[in-house]
Amino acid sequence: MLRRQARERREFLYRKSVEDKRRTIQEKKDKLKRSLDENKIIPTELRKDALALQSELEFDDKGAAGVSNSIDDEYRWVGVEDPKIMITTSHDPSSKLKQFAKEIKLMFPNAQRLNRGNHEMKALISACKANDVTDFIVLHEHRGEPDGLIISHLPYGPTTYFNMSNCIMRHDIPNVGTMSEAYPHLIFHNFNSRLGERVKTILQSLFPVPKEDSKRVVTFANEDDYISFRHHVYSKPDRKTVELTEVGPRFELKLYEIKLGTLDQADAADTEWRLHPYMNTAKKRKFL
Repeated sequence: MLRRQARERREFLYRKSVEDKRRTIQEKKDKLKRSLDENKIIPTELRKDALALQSELEFDDKGAAGVSNSIDDEYRWVGVEDPKIMITTSHDPSSKLKQFAKEIKLMFPNAQRLNRGNHEMKALISACKANDVTDFIVLHEHRGEPDGLIISHLPYGPTTYFNMSNCIMRHDIPNVGTMSEAYPHLIFHNFNSRLGERVKTILQSLFPVPKEDSKRVVTFANEDDYISFRHHVYSKPDRKTVELTEVGPRFELKLYEIKLGTLDQADAADTEWRLHPYMNTAKKRKFL
């Protein structure tokens, strides 16, 4: 069993590396084709390989629509099978973090909450893989305030790390509405870059496909790389009026790392993306 898992993971990582090389070559071809079509100067970094790339362009075609790549393979069952989520916390959580974990469990359909206790991460991940869990979520805190969210997609990854801030739980919201158990509709705002599309897929895979008449809405709104999470239910008293009621919780997420592996392999796994906040240009750049 362990040998098979190791072999499948090696094959998976090999497919990703091949795909990255192909994408880099394709991006160069697209730049060259754009320059030729618009009669512009060929970019400096492409001039050395321009003739070879141009000869390859003659044999390129658009290909079949909807062909998936290895990154999509990680989430190939999204929308086909409902996700199965396990939620846990850091060791020895405070009462506030336990309460927040209960609210997160209600927020994700088909989610279960696990008391961490003294269990090792490797044993937890192995048990989740054996029981067909699709995503493993860990919540962290600092002095009783939830400040971290880790989403590990099983069985091979990726593992996504978020900082959490401005967390307000359900019982702190005035006139909070009733938590519906219907599958929610999802709204993603301003996820335009390739990394933004990647994060959108990671978050989207946590929710099953809703029915059309569902009155529950979950919003992920990106503003300056801070993802605002909001959770509402709506009603229509008449045809022209829509009443929106917040049901909580609400918080902001800040992506800081994506690892190509599960949470128990995080130290050995390759890094797909990492935030570098101390670079001189960090404040100017928007990644999502």
